[in-house]
Amino acid sequence: MSITPLPPARLHGLAPILDADTRLIVLGSFPSVTSLRAQRYYAHPQNQFWNILGALWGLPLHDMNYSEKTDALRAHGLGVWDVYAACEREGSLDSAIKNAQLNDLNGLKTRCPRLQAFAHNGGESFKHARHTRALGLPVHRLPSSSPANASWSFERKLAAWREVFASHGLTQQEGV
Repeated sequence: MSITPLPPARLHGLAPILDADTRLIVLGSFPSVTSLRAQRYYAHPQNQFWNILGALWGLPLHDMNYSEKTDALRAHGLGVWDVYAACEREGSLDSAIKNAQLNDLNGLKTRCPRLQAFAHNGGESFKHARHTRALGLPVHRLPSSSPANASWSFERKLAAWREVFASHGLTQQEGV
């Protein structure tokens, strides 16, 4: 007798971090298993997201609690969300994502009236650049901050992120 495996459970993503002052939104693909368990963006300790932003802003984000991190995002005009609202996936790899449902990206310009651009964090997110381009704002592709993107050094990732953030005034600011 053969046993038919159960399909992967339907996973649901995290709420966006953004507000009316958001000028740039970084869009990932979908939270990792670690992030979903913690209910926090970029919770995997080897993900370089918080280290990159900390280096850009001169802040020890990696050592801050999550509330302080999200306050720093808002203070710098940065929003964070994912392109997928839900999917089926075993593990954390983007290549394992199945039956994905897109988030409602169309409403972002209304929710964020100061929005200047979108930055896709990695290739899976960037596959949906046509949706963000349709909103009439600049769209950037960032090298993934994920530990799976080991071919890019931290310094190389930081330089690419710095270029995008600087073009929208989101690098280190005095008094922030």
